[in-house]
Amino acid sequence: MEFGKYLSVIVTPFNSDNTVNYEALKKVAQNMIDGGVEGFIVAATGGESATLDLDERIELTKFMKKEFGSKAQIVVGTGNNNTAASIKTTKAIEEAGADAVLLVAPYYNKPSQEGLYQHYKAIAESTSLPVFLYNVPGRAGVKIAPSTVARLAEIPNIYGMKDASGDMDNLTTLLRTVPESFRIYTGDDNLAVPALSIGVYGLISVAAQVVPGQLAEMMDTFRAGKIKEAAEMHRNLFPVLDVLFIASNPIPTKIALNLMGYNVGGVRLPLTMPTKGQAETIAEVLFDAGLIATKEVPDNLYSK
Repeated sequence: MEFGKYLSVIVTPFNSDNTVNYEALKKVAQNMIDGGVEGFIVAATGGESATLDLDERIELTKFMKKEFGSKAQIVVGTGNNNTAASIKTTKAIEEAGADAVLLVAPYYNKPSQEGLYQHYKAIAESTSLPVFLYNVPGRAGVKIAPSTVARLAEIPNIYGMKDASGDMDNLTTLLRTVPESFRIYTGDDNLAVPALSIGVYGLISVAAQVVPGQLAEMMDTFRAGKIKEAAEMHRNLFPVLDVLFIASNPIPTKIALNLMGYNVGGVRLPLTMPTKGQAETIAEVLFDAGLIATKEVPDNLYSK
């Protein structure tokens, strides 16, 4: 199975009682589809996977597959730092109808490279679904080395990798190390154009939840050989891409979506809403980008 070149994380919207708000999820997803997004990363770290239980992940998978499965690939986050638990979750998500799974590097444990290899191998061998590795050392505390990725790429259903290391040297080494058929995506929106220039396959975005069409146009422009124009688009988009990481993901994205009228609610503990200053900065950037009509921030969108 081939996946698109433009995938995106999607937040998990919540009602005031912290249950999943499926109406808001549908609206956010449809806007992303309309903007050119080809696949969703559901119930992953950007969807607050750490505070979703298995039943919620299953229901999110079924909902997204039913509503958008004919229009986009549904990739579900099933990784954590417990190999046996990841296998159990992956099997349940496969049964729920997902098209693939995304496996974040085991966080906190700090396994060796051999431990990482055996972890991913065991999960991949437990499922027939395509598997995306997810390297995010700034959050996980461990890096999946390119040499380990190359070993894992030999496993037939390990399809590709989201690299959110923020490290162009690491991306370059990956591209030099893995087979061409192994799909490397950057997970850093602010590196999309530079990463495309060295040959990454595509983007797994966060900002596509907020500026889906603009990012699609930027990447299409780059692939059409209009490098100068694409670079200018990147520079123009940069304030939005940057402000969405003013606090831990997905807090700023949820603030942005709420300001844009999508009513995705708050975040589950231990995450909290941003400071008033952070929320006002997000509003100012969105206003300057023409994404919202007012800089006013409702008082429910920041911590008191």
